[in-house]
Amino acid sequence: MFSRKKSIFFQTFEEMADTIVEAVEYFHKHVPELDDLTKFARDMKEFESKCDRCVHTILTELNKTFITPIDRDDILNLTGSLDDVLDGIEALASRFEMYQIRQIDEYVPVFAEILVKCSHEIREAIRLLSEKKLLAIRQHAIAINELENQADDLVRECIKSLFTNVTDPVELMKRKEIYERLESTADYCEDVANTLETIIMRNS
Repeated sequence: MFSRKKSIFFQTFEEMADTIVEAVEYFHKHVPELDDLTKFARDMKEFESKCDRCVHTILTELNKTFITPIDRDDILNLTGSLDDVLDGIEALASRFEMYQIRQIDEYVPVFAEILVKCSHEIREAIRLLSEKKLLAIRQHAIAINELENQADDLVRECIKSLFTNVTDPVELMKRKEIYERLESTADYCEDVANTLETIIMRNS
């Protein structure tokens, strides 16, 4: 099933998971005080570029590796789902710069906290995958699913409040997109959890 030596695939998955944690924690820390939107967006782009380099590493290794530690499709799907999380948080940060959003409401930090928790669950799950502790991954996948449900509830509350309290159509459009992109990033985290569940089923 697995070789004893940690493969380049697992090493790179761990690097991607670490980068997700770094990016989401950066977002969570800096989004309450957006003094330099250009730097904020640029720094988030750096995290995304780092993750893209990991994707390139995995694809290159797949092309020259005959026997992989887990199913090739699972490697591709996990790579894509991890990359989607980083793409989601980077696209979100770029909207703050694009729309020149310097002040946030009370909902955005709550969303950011959910994403921080998701990122830590992802990192722990990926480490367990590297250690071949497949069944232990499930608790982290379940936790991510529960956090995504919280994000679903929160986006409904946000949008209800938005249409109740905001009359400026441009401001409404901006904030609605921010909320939806926050929720979409939580969805991408859930995609990681679902991919890990598939890997558990195939290899247990």
